[in-house]
Amino acid sequence: MARRSGSGSSGRSTGRGATGRATPGALPPDFGGPAGVSSATAKKKRSGIPRWARYCTILGAILMVASGGLLVTSEALLARYEGAVTTEDLFGDGAKVEAKSDIKGPLNILLVGIDPRNTTTLPLADSVMIMHIPASLDRGYLFSLPRDTLVDIPAFPKSGYNGGREKLNAAMSHGARVQGGGTPDRAKGFELLSKTISNYTGIARFDAGAIINFSGFKKIVDAMGGVTMYVDEAEVLSEHLQPSGKARPMRDCGGCAHPYYGPQARYTKGTHKFQGWQALDYVRQRYTVEGGDYGRQRHQQQFVKAMAQQVLSKNVMTDLPKLDKVLRAAGEALVFNGRGHSVAEFGFALKGMRQDSITMIKLPGGGISENGKYLGEGLKPVATDFFASIKNETTDAFIASHPELINRDK
Repeated sequence: MARRSGSGSSGRSTGRGATGRATPGALPPDFGGPAGVSSATAKKKRSGIPRWARYCTILGAILMVASGGLLVTSEALLARYEGAVTTEDLFGDGAKVEAKSDIKGPLNILLVGIDPRNTTTLPLADSVMIMHIPASLDRGYLFSLPRDTLVDIPAFPKSGYNGGREKLNAAMSHGARVQGGGTPDRAKGFELLSKTISNYTGIARFDAGAIINFSGFKKIVDAMGGVTMYVDEAEVLSEHLQPSGKARPMRDCGGCAHPYYGPQARYTKGTHKFQGWQALDYVRQRYTVEGGDYGRQRHQQQFVKAMAQQVLSKNVMTDLPKLDKVLRAAGEALVFNGRGHSVAEFGFALKGMRQDSITMIKLPGGGISENGKYLGEGLKPVATDFFASIKNETTDAFIASHPELINRDK
């Protein structure tokens, strides 16, 4: 049962593959040129920004994929934010689980992005990110798992699923199915997904988790007045939206790569200030970017960092009405579970972190086929070694010896 509280109790696959590229259509004029402003950067504490801001600086980037950030300038704003956050039993611990001790590292936090069409459609994990935070709680490693990763999904009696070998994003759908019909249970879907990821990575336990509704990102970005991002490819064409932000109609085109007509939104290399619909549309693309889903993961991680920097800028931090809108929009976009700890408690535990304390990790992989049929994605052996470093608490040394895994902004 979902509730709104400050305490933490408690793909749609086309067969083209993670690295597939669709043939672009006709090119319309570029709708978005350089914004003329530099990216917002993190600022040191100023006299007008009290401790609450410093204490809760980075939790937004960790728990909400930078969906506004848990940044507050007063207890009243914190209470308002926490009241907007929905908490659900995402790990199957029971609705009334109580925290047994203070938050201590190391921590592993699971972030799942969904793009629900309606309340009756089974949810799919469109984006899966994990934040690993070493015992010192002053830095973190953010990495993604391709949604098409071929995995063994365990049996899940709660939904009547017998288990099988499928793409990772299907785990949430199988877990959310309600026997006998009814509205899908997204919390149980998250529970099966977390179990599947634990089995695949060897990460035995997640200390917190969050479901992020992608459609909520639009409101967050718009509440901030836009987000400044660097587009790192020559051009990215949208499969989804027109330059107006409206969805392009579908048509029967006899199996063509783009079942749409009309102009496509077009994102060109360079720095842009995106409106909410543009930012969301850009980070959703995978068939018109280099590397397919791996490229999309890179763009989503860049979006995480850009959002964190934006919310830390004085343009947001010192504008209380704007900050209030951002926090409320973030709360509405998030479903959280901290295994008995509240969002605020995680913020205090991670008070030593800043957005530049997060290292973005890219895990290489490639398609898996059998008899010419694409089955999904498989990560390279170095990913297994990376997961082992998390388990053994040797991630710092491992990344120092594998700098090629660091995902750069540009």
